[in-house]
Amino acid sequence: MGKSARKTVTAVLADALQDADLLRVDGFIGGQWVAGATRFAVTDPASGATVAEVAKLDTDAARAAVDAAQAAFAGWSMALPQARGAALRRWFDLIVAARADLARIMVAEQGKPLAEALGEIDYAASFVEFYAEEAKRPDIEGVTSHLPDAEVEVWREPVGVAALVTPWNFPCAMITRKAAAALAAGCTCVVHPSAETPLSALALAVLAERAGLAAGVFNVVPGHAPEIVGEWMRDPRVRALSFTGSTEVGRLLFRQGADTVKRLVLELGGHAPFIVFDDADLDQAVEEAVKAKFATTGQDCLGANRFFIQRNQYAAFCERFAAKIGALTLGPGMEDPDLGPLMNEAAVAKQESHVADAIARGARCLTGGARSPLGSLFYKPTLLVDVPHDALIMHEETFGPVAAVTVFDTEDEVVTAANATEYGLVAYLHSMDPRRIYRVSRALQFGMVAVNRTKVTGAPIPFGGMKQAGIGREGARWGLEAFTDIKYVCRDWR
Repeated sequence: MGKSARKTVTAVLADALQDADLLRVDGFIGGQWVAGATRFAVTDPASGATVAEVAKLDTDAARAAVDAAQAAFAGWSMALPQARGAALRRWFDLIVAARADLARIMVAEQGKPLAEALGEIDYAASFVEFYAEEAKRPDIEGVTSHLPDAEVEVWREPVGVAALVTPWNFPCAMITRKAAAALAAGCTCVVHPSAETPLSALALAVLAERAGLAAGVFNVVPGHAPEIVGEWMRDPRVRALSFTGSTEVGRLLFRQGADTVKRLVLELGGHAPFIVFDDADLDQAVEEAVKAKFATTGQDCLGANRFFIQRNQYAAFCERFAAKIGALTLGPGMEDPDLGPLMNEAAVAKQESHVADAIARGARCLTGGARSPLGSLFYKPTLLVDVPHDALIMHEETFGPVAAVTVFDTEDEVVTAANATEYGLVAYLHSMDPRRIYRVSRALQFGMVAVNRTKVTGAPIPFGGMKQAGIGREGARWGLEAFTDIKYVCRDWR
């Protein structure tokens, strides 16, 4: 990094990195670092300090990225699958080696606790490792011919340039989950990271280049999302879009993608129910409830939002849950607390709005319920109980550290309440009755169901939801589908 670029970052972060070259502030297009005419500030949510001034690229840069990706597509798509797999494996090895630096960069721009940042780097790397292996197993099927003297095959081929649009809450893992699958399939990528967390994406670009990905195979274009992504949605050369973010933006991209009939993977909002039946292990349920609600300071589409507790367990659950929440620590990410700051003022305002609305409707606040004196973006972990079903928090994704608990009596009642949402990403279920687990798992209208545990995601599983939680799946072999076309070949041997 040059001296002028080095001045744009805090000395603390620059000095803390073992490899300062990972800290980049320019876009990466066609193997070149592109400065652009203007810049935008990336701030530390814990302190408000400016971490870096990053290139604010424009529609010309967005087009240039597609030009570069399109030019690189022929070589990358026709490379031996083993060669693509080897390049991904080198990228994986470099990510693992840079784990500590990548985590520090993430903490500085996103604010999450250091332990969570380190965990995310491991999670991000796991997708690259997984698809490095999958790249070597292209799906070619022989099909019994229905015609005399004909041989029939079905091939999967890469669709072309893939646009990847990623959020701020998981600034490394959401890139690798998408990019590793697209690259394994033989696509080239143009990436737009959130303007709040572009540094992680640019660091991954440094490592991708070192891994030997040819110029244009992996491009990162920071800037104003409507400009960058809007240009890609209009460009017919961009054949696939993978987006993680809000349902509102997902609907917009769905409409925009129609004009060029793009392949879409949309991972959108979540409003997860957490259901505890009377026969559940209460201690286990409380432990898992803390994980399901407060990981990433609640800023996770998988975060539990609505806690439904059967009546006989209700009082004890609320008491124990409140004690666990009250013991959680809050602070800047590098101090490695349990919870860090929220991302921006709008996020904090939403917590305040949901808490005020629930209390006005009769809910009780057992702990938290206010900003912390640590700073304007710190909100105390909060427990609301006796929350009525008409409260805003029971219908809107909170995306923060506020848990809303309500009581239920019957299985049918809670299934109906849990399904009463436009989102269907994940549901959490606690019971020791195998027949109930089967019935409720089948009845819940969610793409993923976690039974007596919280952590269920990983590279080998199909991540995605039902209803307006999104379209398509990420991870596993299903993660390759949006980036491939099926070609049928019928050969006559006469």
